Amino acid sequence: MEMRQNRDGGDTAARLTVATSLDAFTPEEWAGLRGAMRSDGAYNPFISYDFLWALEESGCATRRTGWLGQHLRLEASDGALLGAVPCYLKSHSQGEYVFDYGWADALERAGGRYYPKLQVSVPFTPVTGPRLLTHSDAEEAHVHRALAEGLVTLANQLGLSSLHVTFAPEQEIGVLQRAGFLTRTDQQFHFFNKGYACYDDFLETLTSRKRKALKKERRAALEAGIELEWLTGSDLTEAVWDDFFAFYMDTGSRKWGRPYLNRLFFSLLGERMADDILLVMAKRAGRSVAGAINFIGGDALYGRNWGAVEHHPFLHFEVCYHQAIEFAIANKINRVEAGAQGEHKLARGYVPVTTHSAHYIAHPGLRRAVADYLSGERREVEAIGEFLAQHSPYKKG
Repeated sequence: MEMRQNRDGGDTAARLTVATSLDAFTPEEWAGLRGAMRSDGAYNPFISYDFLWALEESGCATRRTGWLGQHLRLEASDGALLGAVPCYLKSHSQGEYVFDYGWADALERAGGRYYPKLQVSVPFTPVTGPRLLTHSDAEEAHVHRALAEGLVTLANQLGLSSLHVTFAPEQEIGVLQRAGFLTRTDQQFHFFNKGYACYDDFLETLTSRKRKALKKERRAALEAGIELEWLTGSDLTEAVWDDFFAFYMDTGSRKWGRPYLNRLFFSLLGERMADDILLVMAKRAGRSVAGAINFIGGDALYGRNWGAVEHHPFLHFEVCYHQAIEFAIANKINRVEAGAQGEHKLARGYVPVTTHSAHYIAHPGLRRAVADYLSGERREVEAIGEFLAQHSPYKKG
């Protein structure tokens, strides 16, 4: 695919190509993309080269697992990278967290073929972040438009039913709409650090009843002799990853049958992203029994996977939610994103936040049906968000 792209005020030819693997990019040029630079306050670890490449190199996100890379690369005539999109040809809808099983069933019942489809996302990661990635030296509006239109062209050239951009930032939704995408919203729960000096400062912003309940819950979580520790950087040894992987496999197998991530993936993270990772580990009688992995971004702490081989009341809430808030306050991190769904997070200081995705539906009949469905769903998400906000644990005003 060839297109014209205005760059630095001059009219120069730009070329858009599709790569089946991230190795079509060098780590250095990828690190120049906005949001992927560790020195950037908006750094998002999930769109870093190290994270995406670890998914491919470990075999977690490959053709064999139904995630064939179709990454877009937009470059200037001199080969300089202008923009990119992490994109996959999918043979299923697993590991996405924005559910379209009903759409697939409807099309296939009508005699159509829903799979394969294109998926623009970070595999197995329900975290909002840039999807139309722009190099720091390029004009963002022009690159966004070129990438959005390029995605639609690719979907049409491959004759696919649909193309999905999930957990996109709100500022990218407009350009996707103009390229023909339908929009969808959902809800997550995030904690916002309002400059608290310590955890007790945060507690003082809660109503008396909620504050007492959280203190009681935190005490109960440790009653069995549980001790907690924060591990990051050089603390993340292979022995530590062995323990955490055992937790992940035990809990993941019971929740969804087959965990998505393998042991090699965590070793690769430890080699390349140790300073971006916080493991909260729980021990009892000198033995690790539970843990949660978090990723440290430029302005956010992202809670991801949790697991346990012993089960104690409230330990999940302590390890995943309370400890994340404590770490964010101690390290002056602006917010904690605690993963997909979970209204139980509201009582623990997390508030509802709207997430966004965009969907290009090529089949006319399916597009009409999905557009009608999404219209009602957006109203429902908005109403639920307003209701939940009224039941916040924070003091009024």
